[in-house]
Amino acid sequence: MKTLGKYSIGLGDRFGHQGGAQLKAIIAASEKGIEITPVWNKSNREHTTIGTQPEDVRFEADTVTKAAGFKKAYFVDADHINMDTVDRFIESSDFFTIDVASYIGKKAEDKEIAEFLKSAEKYTGELKIPGTKLSFKTSKSLITQIAEKYLFAAFKARDIYTKIEKVKGRGNFVTEVSMDEVPQPQTPVELFFILMMLAQENIPVQTIAPKFSGRFNKGVDYVGDPEKFAEEFESDLMVIDFAIKEFGLPENLKMSIHSGSDKFAIYNHIGSIIKKHNKGIHLKTAGTTWLEEVIGLAESGGEALDFVKLIYADSLKKIDELCAPYADVIDINRSLLPSSDEVSKWNSTNFSDSIRHIPGNKTYNPNIRQLIHVAYKLAALKMDKYNRLLESNEKTISKCVYDNIYHRHICRLFDLK
Repeated sequence: MKTLGKYSIGLGDRFGHQGGAQLKAIIAASEKGIEITPVWNKSNREHTTIGTQPEDVRFEADTVTKAAGFKKAYFVDADHINMDTVDRFIESSDFFTIDVASYIGKKAEDKEIAEFLKSAEKYTGELKIPGTKLSFKTSKSLITQIAEKYLFAAFKARDIYTKIEKVKGRGNFVTEVSMDEVPQPQTPVELFFILMMLAQENIPVQTIAPKFSGRFNKGVDYVGDPEKFAEEFESDLMVIDFAIKEFGLPENLKMSIHSGSDKFAIYNHIGSIIKKHNKGIHLKTAGTTWLEEVIGLAESGGEALDFVKLIYADSLKKIDELCAPYADVIDINRSLLPSSDEVSKWNSTNFSDSIRHIPGNKTYNPNIRQLIHVAYKLAALKMDKYNRLLESNEKTISKCVYDNIYHRHICRLFDLK
C-alpha cells in the first residue's frame, strides 16, 4: 500500500519551474531531522487557467527528484477533484484529494439514513474519547442531523474513490477527503461520524481536510482566535485517533490543513500539539510559490520588475473577474490597494516588500498580496514572456522559493533553528 509519510507538504507550482527549489527545502528539513514527504499538487481550475495538463506535474516531480537523487517517497496530487474532473488526473496522479464540499447538505435517502442511524446507535447519549477529557453529548436527533448533512457526501466520496480504484488498483494511491470549502466548520462530533461514514464506505482515507473556525484566506495569515483554533485542532486530532481504532481506518490517518500557507499565527500551536501527541500533519501551501516568483522577478529589476508592475496594473483593471472564483477565501480591502500609477514609480524593494509576508514589516500589504495571488491568470496570458523571465532570473527566484518554504514555513512549523 502506498503510504503517506508522517509529515507531508503540498507544494503548489502553477507554472512548473520551482520544483527543484521546493525539493531543496524538503532536503534541508531532512538534514535537520524532520522527514517531510513532498506532494506536488495542482487543481483542475489551475490547469484550465494556465493551459497545462496533469501529466506536466508528474513530469516535473519525476524530473526534479531524479536530478536531486531523491530516493524517498513523493507524490503527485489531483487536487480538489470531483466526479466531473477526476478522469484527466487518474493516470498521472498517485494522491487524490476528493472534494465533497459541494455535496454537503444534500440529503441521502431516508432508508440510507435509517441504516446509518442503526449502526451509530451505540454512540447515542455520550461520546467519550478514551485517554482524554473529551466528552460530547450525542442525541439521536444530533446524529440524525449529521447524517442528513454528510451521508450523501460520503457516498459521493465512495463513488469517486471507486472510480479511481478501478483504474489504479487498491493500495496504489493515497486518498484524502476534503470538506474545507464550506461556510461552517465541522465540529469534532461531526468529524467522528464523518469518519465512521467513510470507514463504512471502505475508503482508506489517509488524510482528512476539515473546515476549521476562523478565516484561512489564500496566502495570508490566519484570521481568528489562535487559542480557539488550538483547542479545536487538538480535539479533532484526538477524535481522529479514536476513529482509527474504532473503525479500522489507516493508522497513519492525519489532519490536512488546506490554504495552510502563511498561517504563521497558528503554526506554533499546530507544531506543539502534534509533537505533544506524536501525530503527523499534511500542510497545503498552494499558490505561495507563484507569489515568490513575482517577488523574485521584482527583486531582479529591469524588464522583470516592469513585467510584474504590469501584472499588478492589469489586475486592478480586472479585479472583479480575478477575485470572483476565490470570493470565499480572500478578503481584499480595495481602498488599501495603491494605484497603478503609484506602483509604477516603485523600485524593486518597494514592490517585493509589499508582497513578501514578513509579519511586522510595515511595507507588507496583504491586500496587494491577495490580489497578486489570484492574478496568475494574467501571467498565463503572456506565457512565453513569463517563462523567459523565469528562466533568465532563475537564481534569484529559486532562492525566494526556497527561503519561503524552508525558513518561513517548515522552520516555523517544526521549530527549527
